[in-house]
Amino acid sequence: MVDDINFKTSMHFVYGEPSPMGPGIVRLVAENPSPFTFKGTNTYLVGMTSLAVIDPGPDEEKHIADILKYAAGRPITHIFVTHAHRDHVDGCARLAAATGAMTCGYGRTGAVPQVPAASPSGKSFVNYEFKPDMLVKGGDVIAGDDWALECLYTPGHAPDHLCFALKGRRVVFSGDHVMAWNTTVIAPPEGNMADYMASLELMLDRNDQTFLPGHGGRIEEPQRQVKAYLLHRRWREQAVLAAIRDGSNTVNSIVPEVYPNISGPLSIAAALSVQAHVEYLIARGVLASAPATSWDHPLSLA
Repeated sequence: MVDDINFKTSMHFVYGEPSPMGPGIVRLVAENPSPFTFKGTNTYLVGMTSLAVIDPGPDEEKHIADILKYAAGRPITHIFVTHAHRDHVDGCARLAAATGAMTCGYGRTGAVPQVPAASPSGKSFVNYEFKPDMLVKGGDVIAGDDWALECLYTPGHAPDHLCFALKGRRVVFSGDHVMAWNTTVIAPPEGNMADYMASLELMLDRNDQTFLPGHGGRIEEPQRQVKAYLLHRRWREQAVLAAIRDGSNTVNSIVPEVYPNISGPLSIAAALSVQAHVEYLIARGVLASAPATSWDHPLSLA
């Protein structure tokens, strides 16, 4: 099987300037580019008379000012959060204080895991303190004057991840669940591969026309992209199993076999991705090992 996704790495935008994405939808890109955020976090404003903001982005004064400038006096009544990663949610408090808008999200539960701060599962990336004003779940519909968003619960990248479907338009704001520029990071304990695969299957069964993701450009054939994501993850799983059969029996030794060209800050993400696949294989009984206590924990086939 060939690991082949047709990534779309071109993106036409100017920081601080709204890009029309369709009737009543504009995108503003926060100026926080990185290996994990691509050009920056996409913030979407939905509506004509009253506005919903989807993912206000990082806590950057200029980006929030750009959102308010585009609103041009129109009320921002709701702030929707796809998930509580800092590049999506940290701007909530500043924007809510300026507008009085209600924040809406799935919410976080459970204790804060003990992971390195610099990990994609750590405090540098995840805002464990974020508490939305309105807790929403899959199937909920929240409406404004001229828009209505249906919440789709899509855990995997994060346990609280939501996508938002614009009712009557076949448009989904897909957050970090499905993107065009790269595959989604699944980094335990924040990420869970079993949940992620099930959430992809959920999106595959829809009939959407466009995905507007949290990073990168729009996706015009979304179900095709979802299918490619599923095939990609299945290929990665087979690559992990092949590495184990060939004698690489720890996460640390599997990583260079599966990700031969990864280095720098993405190397930790690669190891966490292998860990996520290993946990999924253990849960299904494909691997006989107990859950790994470290990346040097020996693994064996069932």
